[in-house]
Amino acid sequence: MATGALPVIALLTAPGEAPPPGLEPLEGRAEIRHATDREALIDAVAEADILLVTDFRSALVAEAWPHARRLQWVHATSAGVDALLFPELIAAPVPLTNARGIFDRPIAETVLGLVLLFAKDLRTTLALQQRQEWRHRETECIAGRHALVVGAGAIGRQIARLLTAAGLTVDGVASRPRGDDPDFGAVHGTAALHAHLGEADYVVIAAPLTAATAGLFDAAAFRAMAPSARLINIGRGPIVVTDDLVAALREGAIAGAALDVFEQEPLPAGHPLWGMENVVVSPHMAGDFRGWQAALSAQFVANFERWAAGAPLHNVVDKQRGYVPPERPS
Repeated sequence: MATGALPVIALLTAPGEAPPPGLEPLEGRAEIRHATDREALIDAVAEADILLVTDFRSALVAEAWPHARRLQWVHATSAGVDALLFPELIAAPVPLTNARGIFDRPIAETVLGLVLLFAKDLRTTLALQQRQEWRHRETECIAGRHALVVGAGAIGRQIARLLTAAGLTVDGVASRPRGDDPDFGAVHGTAALHAHLGEADYVVIAAPLTAATAGLFDAAAFRAMAPSARLINIGRGPIVVTDDLVAALREGAIAGAALDVFEQEPLPAGHPLWGMENVVVSPHMAGDFRGWQAALSAQFVANFERWAAGAPLHNVVDKQRGYVPPERPS
């Protein structure tokens, strides 16, 4: 960046998507070059000091990367950064940051809602209401039930706190086991996942997509779960082998599933998951609360202030591990 010149921010959004709200504080402090396609991104990134990515599924960054001459920082407005972890960016000294902290509580609230939906059989209640049918039923209590949260990072920790407050006992699964955790009863290593799946009434996937988690929930994992257990996935779709999940649901190997993420998004019309009475499908929105885009922008602006002052950036991703290393819980 030339002395006295404004820093250039290349902004990549999805096709047809406008720049997000909340970037107004950067006016007069940075030049934002908006791109929604390959050619525009190549032009923007060639002169950019910072790359801001709001389209977390896009493969365009990898395609434009060879044209980046002076990038100093890449930021993703998402918790997951798997689409950005291509070899050239991993090897580069350029830091990658993410939106850790923005979606933690909203996602945890969604998980608690889904646990209650299953336990209180709310889908049947709504269906009976539509038919104007008065039919008394008994439902389950969640107090004393056990949840296993696969992914014991910031999002998993918030999930554990809310579920514990609701009366469940909660263990976690992380890449490495750890003891004396204030939010989980125990944190098991991924290698011990199958040994503990059968203990859980609710299995919640909150892990990032990495080489170690891709396909983690396959036919063997579903066989290890209790037949009465429900699976909730708010992590990443490819962590679950979809065909194996469909088979497990059809065979009664597990009792139900609530899925916010999928191997293929959008979930294709006609897919078996759409019509299963024991499945809840939502369109990758577990953390999207009213005002979430402005909150993401405010987080980026705050980190921009640190970058401009030469201070360490917040939420720096360990590019080898694929996520922000966990901090000591408060």
